[in-house]
Amino acid sequence: MKKITYIGLCVLALSVGSCKKYLSQVPDDAITVDKIFTSRNNTDNFLANIYSAIPDELTQRYNGTGNSGPWTASSDEAKYNWDFNYSNNMNASTWSNTDGDVALYWNNYYVAIRNATYFMQNIDSANPAEVDANTKKTYKAEARGLRALYYYWLLRTYGPVPIIGDKVLDVNAPITDLRLARTPFDQGIDYVVTELDGAAADLNATPTNNAQYGRITSGICKAYKVEALLLKASPLYNGNTDFASLKNHDGTALISQTVDVAKWTAAAAAAKEFISTFVPTTYQLYQETDADPFIAAYKSCKNVVLANWNSEWIFARSNSGSYTQYDRTPKHVGAASPDGSNQGGGALGATQTMVDAYFMANGLPISDPASGYISTGFSSFKAPFDVAARNTYNQWVGREPRFYVGITYTGSYWLNQVSGSTLITDFTFNGNSGRSQSTSDVTPTGYVIRKDVTTSDNARGAIMLRLANIYLDYAEALNESDPGNADIVTYLNLIRKRADVPQYGAGGIPIPAGQVAMRAAIRNERRVELAFENVRYFDTRRWKIAETTDAGPFYGMDMTKSDNTFYNKTLLETRVFRKQRDYLFPVPNDEVLKNNNMVQNPGW
Repeated sequence: MKKITYIGLCVLALSVGSCKKYLSQVPDDAITVDKIFTSRNNTDNFLANIYSAIPDELTQRYNGTGNSGPWTASSDEAKYNWDFNYSNNMNASTWSNTDGDVALYWNNYYVAIRNATYFMQNIDSANPAEVDANTKKTYKAEARGLRALYYYWLLRTYGPVPIIGDKVLDVNAPITDLRLARTPFDQGIDYVVTELDGAAADLNATPTNNAQYGRITSGICKAYKVEALLLKASPLYNGNTDFASLKNHDGTALISQTVDVAKWTAAAAAAKEFISTFVPTTYQLYQETDADPFIAAYKSCKNVVLANWNSEWIFARSNSGSYTQYDRTPKHVGAASPDGSNQGGGALGATQTMVDAYFMANGLPISDPASGYISTGFSSFKAPFDVAARNTYNQWVGREPRFYVGITYTGSYWLNQVSGSTLITDFTFNGNSGRSQSTSDVTPTGYVIRKDVTTSDNARGAIMLRLANIYLDYAEALNESDPGNADIVTYLNLIRKRADVPQYGAGGIPIPAGQVAMRAAIRNERRVELAFENVRYFDTRRWKIAETTDAGPFYGMDMTKSDNTFYNKTLLETRVFRKQRDYLFPVPNDEVLKNNNMVQNPGW
C-alpha cells in the first residue's frame, strides 16, 4: 500500500512533542489539507495511508517493520537465533518501558486512528465530481472499521488505552485538555464493537473486484467483533484480581474484578451470527483433494495460508513484504538453488515444546499411552512432503498432517526442489544446515518452522484472520457459557476433519467429558491449527497461563553433535516470565512522564 505524507497527521496528542503550527510545516513531497479531497487520487491515497498501518507480520525478523510484532518467537512456539530480534529480550524479561520496540505500536496506531478520524470527518466534503456519494459512504465505513481495528490491536497489546472517539485533538489546545486518562478495558472493547457494527452496516460482504482484496468488508468487521468480545471475556480481563491495582488516579478500576459469564455468551452469539451470515456463502474452510485423505489434509493445511485470498481468508494484509522464506528456509550449504528458494538463514526455530504439541495421526496427544508415540530410535517412514521413505527419528514418525506442514526436522525432504535434485535438510553439527556451516544462519533448536514458506519473498497477502479462528472462538465461548452445547463438538470436529485427524466421538476418540476437559481440548486444537499464525502469544496471555507456558526450560536437539546423540533433548534456554508485569506491554515511558493522568501497567 502506497504511503504518502500529509500535514496535520502528526502523532496523536498523547505523544505530542513539537507539533505546534504543523499546518505550516509542509514538506516538499506532501500535499496540503485543502488539496486532499479535491481529487479522487488524493482521496484514495489518503485512505491508503490509513491502511498502511496494518501490521505486516511476515517481517517479524525486525520488530516493528511494517508494525510487525515479536509474537511468534515470543511465544512458546519458537525462538530466533538472531540476538537482534526483540523476542529474545521479552523471553528473558529484560525488556523495558523505555524501549522503542515497546512504544512503536502505541505511536503508530494512534497516528492511524487520528488519520482515520480526520478522514471520516472530511470525506463528505470531497469534490463530488471526483468522489460520488456511494464511494464516500463506503470509504467512510472503511476508515471507521480500520480505526476500530487499530484500537483493538492497542487493547490486546497494552490493555486499557485512552479512547478518543470522534475527536481530532487540537495539538495547540491547552496541555490540560490533552492529558487523557486510560479508558476501562470493557468500555474500550464496547467502543470497538460498536464501531465495527457501524462500519459493517455500510460495507459489502465481499470485495467488488480482485483489486479490492485486503480492504475492509462487513465480514471483516463482524469477525473482529468476535475477536474483541472473546478478548473481553477471557480470564486476563474478566475478573482478574491480579490487576486490581490497575486504576486511574481518580480510583476508576481499569480491569473488571468480577467474573461475568455473560461476556462469554456475547462472544458466542457474535460468532454464531458471523457463521450464520457468512458461511458458506462468503467463507468456507479451504479444502484440497487427493486420493489419499492424509495427503489431501496435508495439502489443505499447508496451502490454506499460502493460496492468496482463498475461501477461508477473512482478513489479510495485501502486498506484504516478507522475510519469511529466508527465515524459515534452512541454510542448505551446497544446494543447487538458482533462484535462492532452497537456501536461507533458517534462524527461526520451532521449540521442542511446539513439536510435542502436535497429535499423532490417530488423533491422540503423544502423552497418551495409547497414541503409539515412540521417543527413541528410527523407522523407515515416508512423510507427506517426500517422494520416498527415509530413515526417520521415531519422534517424527506417524504424526498428524499439520505436523509435517509446520516442522522441518533433520531428514526432511525440502519443499522447493530444483529439478533433478534431492535436497534433504540436515541440522546435525556437520550437516548442510548445521552449526559448522554458520553460527548465525542456523536454527537454535534443531527444527525450523516450515509453515508459510513460499518459493519467493515477493509481496503477497499476509493472512491475519481465517474461518478456522472463528470456529475455534465459537467452540471456546460456548464451552465457557453453555458447556455441553452440541455445537462445541461440531465445530471442533470440523477443524479436525479437514486435518484428517479422528474426530471426537468417532475413531476411538471419546468426547472430552466436562467443561475442564473440553477447555483443554479446544486449547490444544487452537495451538496446532493456528500454529505460527501469531495467535498463540495472545492466547496464552488472555487465558492467563503464560506464566506457566512461557517460563522455565525450553529444549531442542543437541546441535553440537553429528552422530545420533544429536537427537538427545538438550536445554536451549530458561525463559523468565514475571507474573503480572509480562502479560501486557507497558505504556511507553514518555507517555507517563508527560501525562500526569496516564497510569502505568502493573509491574512496570
